[in-house]
Amino acid sequence: MFGIVLAGGEGKRLMPLTADRAKPAVPFAGEYRLIDFAISNLINSGLRQIVVLTQYKSHSLDRHVSQTWRLSGMLNAYVASVPAQQRLGKHWFQGSADAILQSLNLIRDEKPDIVVVVGADHVYRMDFRDMIDAHIRNKAGVTVAGIRQPLSLADQFGVIEADPTNSEKISAFREKPTDAKGLIDSPNEVLASMGNYVFDADVLIDAVTRDGEKIDSKHDMGGDIVPDFVGRGEAFVYDFIHNTVPGSTDRDRNYWRDVGTIDSFFEAHQDLIFPLPVFNLYNQDWPIFSQQWNSPPAKFVRDDKGTSGTATESLVSLGCVVSGGHIERSVLSPWVTVESGAEVTDSVLFEKVRIGEGAIVRRAILDKEVVVAPGATIGVDHDLDRSRGFSVTPSGIVVVEKGVHVE
Repeated sequence: MFGIVLAGGEGKRLMPLTADRAKPAVPFAGEYRLIDFAISNLINSGLRQIVVLTQYKSHSLDRHVSQTWRLSGMLNAYVASVPAQQRLGKHWFQGSADAILQSLNLIRDEKPDIVVVVGADHVYRMDFRDMIDAHIRNKAGVTVAGIRQPLSLADQFGVIEADPTNSEKISAFREKPTDAKGLIDSPNEVLASMGNYVFDADVLIDAVTRDGEKIDSKHDMGGDIVPDFVGRGEAFVYDFIHNTVPGSTDRDRNYWRDVGTIDSFFEAHQDLIFPLPVFNLYNQDWPIFSQQWNSPPAKFVRDDKGTSGTATESLVSLGCVVSGGHIERSVLSPWVTVESGAEVTDSVLFEKVRIGEGAIVRRAILDKEVVVAPGATIGVDHDLDRSRGFSVTPSGIVVVEKGVHVE
């Protein structure tokens, strides 16, 4: 088995968090990058040869993969970051299918029977072994992972319609339809594509090669490759509801989040902090791996007035120091400092953010190395936030880009 992680996306909807990094490299949950979830799922599923196809502002992503994902070369196990190389001409990747077409040398070198292709920017746990078994059992050309979503949200996803006589066979694959029909066994739901695919290797090579010859193709896995298989009757769906991950609970089983927007990115963090979280990072039977920080434990201390640093319903990473400040329903990445009297509520703070004495941060995402001056506020007055050049979503999430000093 061979794994391909498609990590070349630009992530415009996550701006300004993607102003200086690729979307899969965006930090998540304090200690992780978004790409860690895809790679961890592949590793936990038994894959040991994995390539990460990169393109857009990939330096921090390439560095993270090389420093974090070191497997044993003695056993031919690796996670390798592979940038766009213009192997087929003077052009970069023109789409996800073209990215694979330009990287077929990687498949031909390994000669796998099965290729698993996944996106790099979703938060979830998935055991791909069951999906691979279903692919082989159905003798499918491609198997697409589908997750049940409300019918009212169908126009936000690629929607999979199943054959009425065979619920595993795809009869149509429609991109963001406004007239989608509900499932036979659940009329108020549709199957949305998760962006995860299983192919026989030779079939994938043939598919992307033929697609590369089509002038009118957008060279997209979901928009071009899958419909081609559907038209030939060789596309099947794997319903994520049947996937069982070791250590999962009824509360977090089948959790999947597309964190492609600021609001969904923020909401996914809120899913982590409940006493019984919607997504449980503490599942030791299916761990999410990432870079191991060489940092001291987080520390909560009294300030010079005797006020204790506190945190409730929050994730606080290694190296953080909370000195007389208060953290509530927030996620702090490594080496964040919160000083006396400061309040951080419903927020996500990236690495090495510093919150000054008496400052207030509410419903905000602060990129790395942001400094909030003593007494300054973020998220209290949105007109002020906009006047300082900060992004404010319609729902009121304030985003401060990397390295800004907030007065």
